[in-house]
Formats: sequence, C-alpha cells, structure tokens
Amino acid sequence: MSSSEGAMIPLTEAQCRSLRVLAALMIPADAGAGMPGADDDAIFADILASLGRDGPDVLAALDALDGMAGGRFGDLGPAEQEAAAARLQAEGGPMVLALTRAVAQCYYRDDRVVRAIGLEPRPPFPQGHVVEQGDWSLLDPVRERGPIWRQA
Repeated sequence: MSSSEGAMIPLTEAQCRSLRVLAALMIPADAGAGMPGADDDAIFADILASLGRDGPDVLAALDALDGMAGGRFGDLGPAEQEAAAARLQAEGGPMVLALTRAVAQCYYRDDRVVRAIGLEPRPPFPQGHVVEQGDWSLLDPVRERGPIWRQA
C-alpha cells in the first residue's frame, strides 16, 4: 500500500475486500495443481505492500468497478461480481493494466507458484538460468541504424 515515493496509499476495508475478490477472479486457486489463488493471504499481503506507482490506478479501477457493479463490488454476489469484472476488463486502459500488473507480479513471485510451474524458487544468480540461443541476425537492423545519441 505504498506509492513510489514511499507514502502510504490508504485502502478502505471495502476496497481491500473488493481487491481481494477481484484478485481471486483474476487468478483463482487450483487445488488439483497445487496453485493458490491471488487472494491467498500471503500473496494478497504482497499485493497490498507492492502497489507502489500502480496504487492510484488500482484505486481508480476499484472505484470504476464499484460504479459498474452498482454498489460495493466486494459485497455483491458472485454472478454480479463476475459481470462487473468482465465489464472492467473489456473497458481496459491504464487502470486495468496497472491492476493486472499489481496482481500478476505478486502472484508469480510467490515460491509456491514458482514451484508449481516447475521452476526453482531462487534468484537467477549465481547459478544462472539456461537461455536458448536465438537468431542474432534479428539485431542487424538495430546495428545498421547506428547510434541514436549525441556525443558529449
């Protein structure tokens, strides 16, 4: 719940409830695959703590969602919540992008999720990761363009 400047972005209890419901709709739990949902306590706490620069857009998305839902999104029934979330997703824009980024980044850095998708939950170094070699000729147009900066 902090902004990029470190100031706290206050979320009301109703906004937290709405964000948690929306996170669960975006990435639901899958017990069969051992995957928690984005509304998992640890993941959701990370979402709240990591809003940063996305905080104002996430708040705007929650306000828009309440408007689309015709009331507090988190207090509605599942069918109404799904319908409002679908309208918000269809509307798109910067606030939906920020909301998606806030939820997805925290979800995919959770160790349980990383393990469930077959990766080792560790930093990339010092062991490194294998990167497939690509077609380096794809960079030729960039090299041919030359420098795009001025010499100082």
